[in-house]
Amino acid sequence: MMINIKELPNGIRIVHQEITHTRLVHCGFILNIGSRDETKAQEGLAHFWEHMAFKGTKKRKTFHILNRLESLGGELNAYTTKEKVCFYASTLKDHYPKAAELLYDITFNSTFPEKQIEKERQVILEEMAMYRDSPDDSIQDELDALVFENHSLGRNILGSEETVASFTQNDFFDFIGTHLDTEHLIFSVVGNISFAKALRQIEGPLKDIQPKKSLYIRSDFQNYEPKQKTINREVTQSLCAMGRPTYSLHDPNRYKLFLLNNILGGPSMNSRLNLTLREKHGLVYSIESSYQPFSDTGFFGIYFGTEGKTLDKARKLVLKELALLRNKKMGTLQLHMAKEQVIGQMAMAEENYAGLMLVYGKSLLDHGKIDSLDRIFDLVRETKAEELQEIAQETFDPEMISTLTYLPH
Repeated sequence: MMINIKELPNGIRIVHQEITHTRLVHCGFILNIGSRDETKAQEGLAHFWEHMAFKGTKKRKTFHILNRLESLGGELNAYTTKEKVCFYASTLKDHYPKAAELLYDITFNSTFPEKQIEKERQVILEEMAMYRDSPDDSIQDELDALVFENHSLGRNILGSEETVASFTQNDFFDFIGTHLDTEHLIFSVVGNISFAKALRQIEGPLKDIQPKKSLYIRSDFQNYEPKQKTINREVTQSLCAMGRPTYSLHDPNRYKLFLLNNILGGPSMNSRLNLTLREKHGLVYSIESSYQPFSDTGFFGIYFGTEGKTLDKARKLVLKELALLRNKKMGTLQLHMAKEQVIGQMAMAEENYAGLMLVYGKSLLDHGKIDSLDRIFDLVRETKAEELQEIAQETFDPEMISTLTYLPH
């Protein structure tokens, strides 16, 4: 299936893929702006903007925004990460014009009414309280703060109570005005619609946007030092998070680390960590490892919970699995099966067309191109056991891993 890309004179790009065997169209704006682009006083502003986009535009109030697609069986949504803000929708193909127009409106014409800011401020404070009551979530964010200490990558996407309480209407306009760059803005469309029809609805309004170049430059993360930290919390289990910086989005080793992470603690039940800590020893209900690349660095982490009396044993078993990958090269059959597993997972993910739409937009922002799935499969299949062992020796060095532990009071 062909992927179409068109760049407008102002630098905005439109990416499209037609999928004829579905009734739906998924579309969205992906902006290269995230929580890492905030100053300390702005902490939480990008996430607050995501909320406020639904609270009023130059021609719509909250009800009209929320009702526009939902009343037609469609979905309107948004999310914020450390490097992206996304506004997106899924709808029946006949309603694509309404979806595209609405997304344009909330992305570029939000007015951030003061009364709505006050209401949404309380909603976000409740979200923060709910997050604090979920130690499984909060430990991951606190590990970010430990690994990326004194850097914006280590700040909580939700912000702090102090910053969220301080934001005014002008803060939103200033933040968007500083960071919006038409050359780092994508409109992505995947679904049962031709490229010509997709363009017909959105190309005109997007062409009318004046070219804008942001002068803001992201601050690279440097000078990592591993740390160990223990916190007493109102939890029934001991929770452990381990992690460190690693390869960026532009590092050629990123696909190899993705494969290695999948072998170690990916989503499948036959991951090494799950087989050892859950199936063999019964120490955890769940354990996972993750790899998240950013534009200048990346993050590798491991998370699990266990009883207090088994915490040391569980941690030693994790380190033992990391040592095995560092010290023992994988066998030919074992590596082949690991490759086929991750290729199968990626092939299944391609069937999620809403996710595919977002992947296309992010890939175009980050790399200026979209690699075919076959190309990615080739990169996985070309990976050698020696290369995975070298990456394990670098990434899984226990002396370079930070550890955060929650202990029950």
